[in-house]
Parts: sequence; structure tokens; C-alpha cells
Amino acid sequence: MAWSKQRALSRISEVGLIPILRTASTEDAWRAAEAVLSTGIGIVEITTGVPNALVVIERIVARYGETVLPGVGTVLDADSCRAAIAAGAEFIVAPNFDPAVVAVARRAEKPCIPGALTPTEVINAWRGGADLVKVFPCGAVGGPAYIRSLRGPLPQIPLVPTGGISPANIAAFIDAGAAALGIGGDLLAGRALAEGGPALVRSNAVALWDAVRAARSARES
Repeated sequence: MAWSKQRALSRISEVGLIPILRTASTEDAWRAAEAVLSTGIGIVEITTGVPNALVVIERIVARYGETVLPGVGTVLDADSCRAAIAAGAEFIVAPNFDPAVVAVARRAEKPCIPGALTPTEVINAWRGGADLVKVFPCGAVGGPAYIRSLRGPLPQIPLVPTGGISPANIAAFIDAGAAALGIGGDLLAGRALAEGGPALVRSNAVALWDAVRAARSARES
């Protein structure tokens, strides 16, 4: 049985972290996914740039079932969105806002997280049916300070900053009001696998999640 849309959104909100896996091979993506999911985070995003990305999604679904929430990232068109959902993706992420992609996800009752950067783009994505709005590339335009600036006039829009996030600035992003954080890069795939294998990916994932939980706890106290 598939995840309900509300349950999927609740998982993202509760965890506060979307691990993004972008690797040069299918097997590396699988190894990274296993490492991340062994932490209990329970969410993973496989980007379409991974060779046979949907095979990885199918393998995750077959292995973990409903215990984890798998998503597909860098979904750039409606056909790709349909294929991702057919493979078992429970949420859809894009670096841009394409109404056709959002429409496919909404018809399938899957959360859609399109990308935006400027205030106009963020508002258009939200009005266009986004469940969360990915702010990308966030690190290049001010990081936490930029999220805080967006949240000022747009407190009703849940933002997921992506790009330039590390354990060192997670607390600042949480304090700025980020709904969740999209984190990948060298921390969870690619270089981490090459340098330390799955053990380093797992260690990095634990550090990121610990930082998210600590920042949230501090903000609530």
C-alpha cells in the first residue's frame, strides 16, 4: 500500500531532512541509499541524473516497503514525473517550477516540491500547487539570511532550502524558519563513497540528522 500524501508530508516535516543522492553509477546510488536508510532517517531522494535512477527506486521499494519514503529529484517534465511515480516514488522534487509536473503529481496525490529562487518564483510555485517549495540554489544567494528574508513576507509558504547546507549552518537554517532541508552533494554520495565508502555516508547522514534535531530542540526551548 502506497503512502498517503498527508503521511508523506508529515514524515518530511517530522524528519526535517531530505537526503539527496546523486552518484555516477546505479550501484553507488544503492550503496548510498542503504547507508542513509540504515540511520533510521527514513527518507531518500534519488535524482534522475543517477544512471537507471528508477531502478534504484524500485529496489528501495522492494527492500524497504512502507518503512521508508523514497522520492525522485530533478524531475523536469510530466513524462518523467509519471515514470517516477510508476516506479514507486512517493514524492517529486524539481529544481524549477513546471505546472505540468505539479499537475501529474497532484493527480497521483504525491507531494511535489518544485524549485524556485526569487520571491516571485516562490509565490508562483506555491499558487501553482506546490506542497513545499525548494529554494535552490540557496547557498549561492545568502543561505540562512535569504531564507529569513523570504519568510518575512511569506510565512505561510513552507520552504526547503537546498544547496550549501552543512552541519555547521544547519542551526542557522532552522532558526531562519526552514520547513526541511535538502542535503546531498559530497556529504551523502559521490566523494563520500569514494573516500570512505558507505560507512562515511552513514556517519555524515547521522551528523546531519543530529544537527537538525538539536537545532529544532534549541529553537523550541
